[in-house]
Amino acid sequence: MKTGTVWFVGAGPGAADLLTLRAARAIGAADIVIWAASLVHADVLEHARPDAEIVDSSQLPIEGVLPLFRRAAGERLTVARIHSGDPALWGAMQEQLDLCRALGLAVQVVPGVSSFTAVAAIVGRELTIPEVAQSVILTRLEGGKTPMPPRERVRDFARHGTTMALFLSAARSGQVQSELLAGGYQPDTPAVVAYQATWPDELVVRCTVGTLAATVKEHRLWKHTLFLVGPALGAAGTRSHLYHPGHFHTFRRAEPAARAELRRARGAAGEPA
Repeated sequence: MKTGTVWFVGAGPGAADLLTLRAARAIGAADIVIWAASLVHADVLEHARPDAEIVDSSQLPIEGVLPLFRRAAGERLTVARIHSGDPALWGAMQEQLDLCRALGLAVQVVPGVSSFTAVAAIVGRELTIPEVAQSVILTRLEGGKTPMPPRERVRDFARHGTTMALFLSAARSGQVQSELLAGGYQPDTPAVVAYQATWPDELVVRCTVGTLAATVKEHRLWKHTLFLVGPALGAAGTRSHLYHPGHFHTFRRAEPAARAELRRARGAAGEPA
């Protein structure tokens, strides 16, 4: 039996040409397109059908969106619910998924480009550099409108000293800086402050952890701003084992001499050979 469908579509960081092909198709197939003008660039609506119903949800609570889901279930309509970035990250998607499933709606999720990878692309940096940083922590400052689990504090995450992306925290940049320093980042650790990444009015500024708060205040930023911090943002590239002639995988054999050299280097570093 045919039922209505809701597509939760990741719109990416802003630029409409960063939508995936699947996202564009989902928007184009929808009878109803729900988007938040406060978070999603209007250019993504170019993919909507001329006869589609367009609903701006920026001033609606979930109770204001629920009637649209109910109508989709009753009339077997297709809805594209557009979320900024990737809907799996701070998208308030789970509560909507639960509502849709309770209504008997089919649901599909389309991932989107997250702003933290977009910012890395803008500044031309890899976030996971061998021997420098091999992990990326995605988080936000505790103490905001949404409660954080007690073990998820910026200070504790900072002790890892790896790459960190901080969302939804620009309004309290002084506290962010204090927590990063208290956790172990040195004041000269590279950082990036990015406002509206990939939007026409984007602002991306390099700074350090020690100057992060001053940079935010200088440019009067308080929302739609992401922080990247960590040594990888300033490190030169080290040799990756992936493309080392001594590395082997299903499609390539290792060169014996290079393999021996690589094993010696790993042994000297205390890693399994």
